Amino acid sequence: MDQQHIFIQMALNAWDMQISRTEKFLDAQSDADLQKEIAPGKNSLLYLLGHLIAVNDGMIGLFGAGERSYAHLDEAFIKNPDKSGLDMPDASTLRGDWKKSNAQLSALFKQMTPEDWFSRHTAMTDEDFAATPTRNKLSVLLNRTGHVAYHLGQLVLAK
Repeated sequence: MDQQHIFIQMALNAWDMQISRTEKFLDAQSDADLQKEIAPGKNSLLYLLGHLIAVNDGMIGLFGAGERSYAHLDEAFIKNPDKSGLDMPDASTLRGDWKKSNAQLSALFKQMTPEDWFSRHTAMTDEDFAATPTRNKLSVLLNRTGHVAYHLGQLVLAK
């Protein structure tokens, strides 16, 4: 296995580990538990779940892999804070969306080649990418992996 494949596999293993840890935590929570705030006056677990789904789903568009499945969550979970008064899906719906979103991303990741991973994402111009080739699709995955880990750290605060 060449170095590119090894590095990609390391990044995918880290992603899978954070997704698995987060799923294990969420599966252990009741729907009522998801209403808890991570700290008084802070985000609820339900809000963080919706936020993670919406942000992770954004990789579909950034990777130029088709239409996003959960763009409808952006308004409530990315563009606005928790307790904004906007309608949010219930816990059961978000739990299902979390699993479907992760399965969709996993399938996408498995079909990507090293050339795909090291190519530019759609938020960059060719000129920007030529100047900064490290801002590629793999860097997006690494960033999103850190994002999941960060919010998992918040989620466990509510325990």
